[in-house]
Amino acid sequence: MLPYLVAAIIVIGLPTLYVAMRYREYRKFLAGAFFVSSGMQFYFYFAKIPIPLMWTSAVQSPELSAVRGTVHFVLFLICLYSGWFFRGRRRAD
Repeated sequence: MLPYLVAAIIVIGLPTLYVAMRYREYRKFLAGAFFVSSGMQFYFYFAKIPIPLMWTSAVQSPELSAVRGTVHFVLFLICLYSGWFFRGRRRAD
């Protein structure tokens, strides 16, 4: 399973990071997506709802939802700052 996860991170994650670093609008979108995701994960944690993973017998525990919610909230703050408030240096054309 680990080789598939590493391959997915390389194939999907690296192009996503490239687009996020290059385009400001994409970071704005990610800020909203991470905000909603962190809110849902914290809700699952506070309500003590285990989440079954599709097509498997595995279940995500509420404690893992709290960890994921925290990570997504930090990513929300990073994307919020870099997408909405931070202005990079302008290139002289």
